[in-house]
Amino acid sequence: MEMRSRGNLATRALETEVPIMVKLAELSKGCKDAIPLAKGSVYWQPPEQALEKIKQIVTEPSTSCYGIHEGLSELRDALTQKLHQENKLYKSSVMVTSGSNQGFLNLVLAICDVTDSVVLFAPYFFNAYMSFRMTGITNILVGPSDPITLLPDPEWLEKILSEAEPVPKLVSIVNPGNPSGMCIPEPLLERISDICKRAGSWLVVDNAYEYFTYDGAEHCCVEGGHVVNLFSFSKAYGMMGWRVGYIAYPSNAVALQTQLLKVQDNVAICASMISQKVALHCLDSGIEWVKSQVKTLVRNKELLIEALLPLGKDAIKGGEGAIYLWAKLTQTHPNDFDVVCWLAKRHGVILLPGSACGAPGCIRVTYGAITEEQCMIGAYRLRKGLEELVTDGLVE
Repeated sequence: MEMRSRGNLATRALETEVPIMVKLAELSKGCKDAIPLAKGSVYWQPPEQALEKIKQIVTEPSTSCYGIHEGLSELRDALTQKLHQENKLYKSSVMVTSGSNQGFLNLVLAICDVTDSVVLFAPYFFNAYMSFRMTGITNILVGPSDPITLLPDPEWLEKILSEAEPVPKLVSIVNPGNPSGMCIPEPLLERISDICKRAGSWLVVDNAYEYFTYDGAEHCCVEGGHVVNLFSFSKAYGMMGWRVGYIAYPSNAVALQTQLLKVQDNVAICASMISQKVALHCLDSGIEWVKSQVKTLVRNKELLIEALLPLGKDAIKGGEGAIYLWAKLTQTHPNDFDVVCWLAKRHGVILLPGSACGAPGCIRVTYGAITEEQCMIGAYRLRKGLEELVTDGLVE
């Protein structure tokens, strides 16, 4: 008998929204040559010197074997050194995962029970929210961000962690922000960490865009017995499809390490061996290679900021870090998903609706996934579409 009834499926899955990227992929199928301004990726490939090693890596017997759960020893050693030198994290151990999304899911499974409450700040990273819902956590406390800076509100956090019963188990933030495109200043990051420490809550910081900063903004990390940092090879080294990320967790958190190993063994066993070996060779290219790639995005950002101007200069936020701009739609057209669908079908640009990030009435625009030549086309289409939206509305 076919299992067609929704009653035969998990409630936690049924009550989780279909991923916004799946919805946008379906939308793009009906839009010929649409410019992807929603996809959180970069246009470049891994360093050439790393790709040149693939033919050798493929023939190594160890590439076809199961690896160590925590990750390739040489890669973990290199990442530990990187954490010391670049991130000033001296008391953290490394577990390599199949992308930082899997790292976050591993942490949720290892730390949280379904009866726990957790904290996000709107606009939040949609996959974090989905990870909570998919694992059965429904008490998701969504805090506000400053309307001007889009930075997390520490006063709200302090209040909620001191008053909520039971105390929220985990607080999640992204730095630089996805979708906000803003960098969290070190004093604010340390304050958030201190608030979590006093309350006995875990702080999980997603640093996927650590190298993506502009106009003098700086990325920083925080460390502590209650802090877990997530990192990724996807964006910096163009390894989106290779799926390599890593967790940096407190070295003295033996109990956490044990639970993470349990999860890892049942989810992935280990990250792909060929991907880990390519990641190791990517590190040989150094931070300067990454910075040179990031610099190529500056013009894209400028083009898209100009394209968003029909919404008003004050409506545009972000661009300080990561690969995102955040914009508020006009009050006459607050339904962000309708606007996104209209812009895709009529003007050939795919954007991400803010409602997917807990902030309806806004849009996220990505400037990392396309070359400057493609961006010029996308920016022209976007500006033309927004001008029509503001002037005439959602015309057919």
